[in-house]
Amino acid sequence: MKEKDVAGVQREAIEKHLADTLDINRFRDYCPNGLQVEGREQVQTIVTGVTASMALLEAALDAQADMVLVHHGYFWRGEDPRVVGPRQRRLKLLLAHGINLFAYHLPLDAHPELGNNAQLARVLDFVPDGRFGEQDLGWTGHAPVSTVGELAMRVEQALGRAPVVIGDPAQPVGRLAWCTGAAQGAMDAAIAAGATAYLSGEISEQTVHLARESGVAYLGCGHHATERYGVQAVGEYLAQKFGIRHRFIDIPNPV
Repeated sequence: MKEKDVAGVQREAIEKHLADTLDINRFRDYCPNGLQVEGREQVQTIVTGVTASMALLEAALDAQADMVLVHHGYFWRGEDPRVVGPRQRRLKLLLAHGINLFAYHLPLDAHPELGNNAQLARVLDFVPDGRFGEQDLGWTGHAPVSTVGELAMRVEQALGRAPVVIGDPAQPVGRLAWCTGAAQGAMDAAIAAGATAYLSGEISEQTVHLARESGVAYLGCGHHATERYGVQAVGEYLAQKFGIRHRFIDIPNPV
């Protein structure tokens, strides 16, 4: 079937709308949020993905994207600022083909509807009831399961990967807390918020001991796996808002 023609929209209109919608100035972040690499002014097709890897950029080029929107972009605090190696090759592709790169990190985690935590709750049928932690990034609520083992099975079925579980599968879930990505360090705050089980993306060595000694179960569900849904929601939102095309491209990642 032939893809329908779209009129397109000015890049600046998307940039301003997302800055307001995601409230990017509210956050203390480790990278710039918004437009990171300037391309053509008119946008008809958006490709979304988790990370602006070379594989995603090449797939976006094949999809004739005018704009790539990701959660993990470039120019992170503390990185080597030189344009060499993989960074040079990625930027060269974007600039040579006039593709815009937009990235939203903490603002995308936090948004109450489009964000990673909100969308993960939707995918896993969690019922949110509060926020916790630094910049209110963590979420609390309840899940329609009784035990940690049932929660792990629900995660595996929905995300397509088995989580790392620290805790007794027969342990009751009770009050649940979650924060996507590399938020294992927020487990102390989750415990303080009353969680009896905490779900995030990655797991660190010390997370195991904290879970064992606190009695609060921990589920490491994958950084990439837990953060696939926010960018998709934003892409679909922009497609409907501006009448443009959107395609999510998943580049598999075991972490």
